[in-house]
Formats: sequence, structure tokens, C-alpha cells
Amino acid sequence: MKNDLRERLEVRPGKKFRLRDCDPDDTAYIDNKETALAAQHKNTCHLEELHDLLYAEQKHAVLIILQGMDASGKDGTIKHVMSGVNPAGCTVTSFKVPTAEEAAHDFLWRIHREVPRRGYIGIFNRSQYEDVLVTRVHKLVSPDVWKSRHDRINEFEQLLVENNVLLLKFFLNISKEEQKRRFDERRDQADKNWKISDADARERVFWNDYHEAYQDALEKCSTKYAPWYVVPANKKWFRNYAVSQIIVDAMQDLDMKYPVREPEPEPVQPSSDSTAPRTREAKAAKKGKRSKRS
Repeated sequence: MKNDLRERLEVRPGKKFRLRDCDPDDTAYIDNKETALAAQHKNTCHLEELHDLLYAEQKHAVLIILQGMDASGKDGTIKHVMSGVNPAGCTVTSFKVPTAEEAAHDFLWRIHREVPRRGYIGIFNRSQYEDVLVTRVHKLVSPDVWKSRHDRINEFEQLLVENNVLLLKFFLNISKEEQKRRFDERRDQADKNWKISDADARERVFWNDYHEAYQDALEKCSTKYAPWYVVPANKKWFRNYAVSQIIVDAMQDLDMKYPVREPEPEPVQPSSDSTAPRTREAKAAKKGKRSKRS
């Protein structure tokens, strides 16, 4: 099975991009759910091995960014794709409405402090991109401000990459119809009802505005060092497979190796200087000679 998903789903840096051309129902070369689940299971096992390498080598960090409309499956992706990863070397951060402290700093302050350290995988459920999405759609800042933030984000991400952070950015692309179906499912099922809120319905009114904001963010902030991937997410099984495959392929490219333990140094041997007094009598005689001279 070909694994060219990165090329297929990547937003080409520097090229014109139209989100409406991306089909949320696309399944690439995967023709059925069973094939995708088997491939994803294989990737889950492989990701466990790669994470162990990452943690042992301590040379790189991996930052996975998940963005998408409400009900696009950000939580579900984390649950299924990262199921084999050791929690001791993984962090998950959800960015919600900024706190008073966060709002008192620049918009990247709260983001930067959550970036994973080397050896770790970090997952952002929403991210710095909320400040060119929500703030734009709801007119919380002027157009000059959110437009300049695209450049600030690119500079920030370049800084991370230069410091050995592998950035993997996924936009989980669902249709408006699929979002409604998932909202209805949440309302009707007792174990999912808690996930739905009045705010979800209010935000749905701004669907077109959000898509326009996403299109600009994806086009302007897909770079050679940190490209965006638009993942068709109407079918959860394909979404999970695609994200897992791209993560595994990208981490393999790091060419990580287990560190080799250096041999312990040989113990220092006692001095073998033949002139040194070796017996108690010799030491006493030497001391007596010094006394006579004095």
C-alpha cells in the first residue's frame, strides 16, 4: 500500500489554496474501514517504538497541532492515534478562552510555555491559530492585528523547528452536514450529551466565516519547515489512519538512534615511584636524617 499521504494532504507552501476543494469524504487509496483499522493498528505499534527512541535519544521534540470545526474529532484523534504512547513522555494541552493572566501577555506566551521539551511528544488541542480564527470571526481584534499574527506565528514556528521541534499540523476537515449529524448524535445519546452546548449551536452560525479564516491561516502558515495537512474527517476511521500514518512517516525521517553508553574509565592505579619509602622503617629512617640535619 502506498504511503504518499503527506504529499496528497499537504497544503503546498507558497501556493494558492482553496479549502472548498478538499473533500471531507475522501479516503485516498483506502477502500474500506477494515483496511484502515489494520493499518492504523500497525502505525500505533510503530509509534510506540518511535516514541521510545525519541525519549531515549533526547535530541528532538514532537509537537502535534490539531485544529478543526466543533465535532471534527480532535479528542477522538488523540484517543485513538496516541493509544500506544507512554503517558510519561507525552503531554496534551487544550487551549480555551484565555485566562486573565494569559490575556495580559502577548498571544504566543501561553503557547510557548506548553511546547514539549526534547524527548517528549506534545499535543495541542487547538493552538496559537485560535488567535487568527476566533478573534477574527468575532471581531475581537482589528484586521491589521490578526493579519500580522500570521507572520508572528510563522516566525514562532521557525524558532521551534530551529530548536529541533518537529511540528505536525493537522486540520480535521468535516462537512457542515456531518457536523450536524454528530451534534444530533450527541444530543440523543446519554454518554455523549455532555459534549454538546449552546455555544456549539451559536458557533455553527459562523461556519462560512470560520472556513474563510481557516483558508487564510492554512495558506499563509503552511511553510516548508512546518506544513499544514488537511485531513478528510467525515469518516473517523480514515481520519485516524491518515493522522497516524503522517506522524509515523515524519518521525521516521528523524533517523533516531538509541544512545550508546560510554565505557566507564579505568580505575587509577597507585603510584609505582621506586623512590617513595615503602616500609615503616624506611619512613622512620628518612625522618631521622631530617632531624640530624636540623
